Amino acid sequence: MKTKEWAEHNPGGERRVIVTKELPGNRWLDILVGANCRVEVCTSTDILTKDQIKSAIGDRCDGCIGQLTEPWDGELFGALKSAGAKAYSNYAVGYNNVDVESATAHGIPVGNTPGVLTETTAEMAVALTFSAARRVVESDTYMRTGRYKGWLPSLFLGELLQGKIVGVIGAGRIGAAFARMMAEGHRMNVLYYDLYPSQALEEKIAAFNGFLNSLGEKPVTCRRAETVEDLLREADVVSLHTVLDDTTHHLINRERLGMMKEHAILVNTCRGPVIDEEALVAHCRKHPNFRAGLDVFEDEPAMKPGLNELDNVVIVPHIGSATVWTREGMGTLAAGNVAGILNGYPVWQEQDISPFLEGEPPKAAPSIVNAKELGLPVYTR
Repeated sequence: MKTKEWAEHNPGGERRVIVTKELPGNRWLDILVGANCRVEVCTSTDILTKDQIKSAIGDRCDGCIGQLTEPWDGELFGALKSAGAKAYSNYAVGYNNVDVESATAHGIPVGNTPGVLTETTAEMAVALTFSAARRVVESDTYMRTGRYKGWLPSLFLGELLQGKIVGVIGAGRIGAAFARMMAEGHRMNVLYYDLYPSQALEEKIAAFNGFLNSLGEKPVTCRRAETVEDLLREADVVSLHTVLDDTTHHLINRERLGMMKEHAILVNTCRGPVIDEEALVAHCRKHPNFRAGLDVFEDEPAMKPGLNELDNVVIVPHIGSATVWTREGMGTLAAGNVAGILNGYPVWQEQDISPFLEGEPPKAAPSIVNAKELGLPVYTR
């Protein structure tokens, strides 16, 4: 494929891999070129339609790196299978846009990019929390529009978070990292909800309390809520770090928003449809002291009507993982997944993916979510 919206790299490569968006850095491309791949990259910033992706796949394609904005369903995996493809990788840690069952039925391994987004996304949740709590965006606009006439005792009063309760829904890697940042950095008490107790999080907070005790300072608490509703009623900050599936769609709805404190802060850096955005708009209009920080949106890239008019909501364009190190690392893992499968490598099973990010990577595919279902071999040292 040679059009103005597609760039070709290593034209002499025997394998053909398509990449539906330009990726940061060069390591990912070096990995694919090293696997003898001709790499065709879409240079357009527009989100590709299914028909455009099928056209890009064409009659022959060995592998693909796709994006979370694309609907990778049975139709697309059927097109990949017909073209002879052996691997697909999502350029994301989440894969709710991917029909993994259909991919498995077509015998196509599905990769993702865990491990490099943890601290970066948790830091964005922290940034949104404090931007909302201290009304940073409102104050910035106030200054830029020339309305500041001097210091006032009541100008842009926000919320002090130290010593209050941070509620974390989803205590996986990112949720646990966020909880620790708020507890260890800002002395907030942690209340989390997850289907299973997070022993690792509780042990790390307990270890931090040992340090606080040595200084003669008050310890923080960390406990698991019995229900989402219990967490919403108690927490001063609620940060969402759950997967998106049928059980979490509109997890935060009108009824549950009504359970939250009047001055609570709601933060979402996971997936937009976890919040009923229309209900959030209505709640924020009715409760001006309630605040939210959103990195993701229900109908992304669109927002529900009225959301962009609310001063008590901080909105950013899905940049939770947007640091140079993380986005380059995601490309490295996505390329490693495709190259690893094409090279016949086994699948990496360890949580630590750092060996893939610098130096000579292991001869393994870093993360294949349906490896077990496909019976793929496992990497052993």
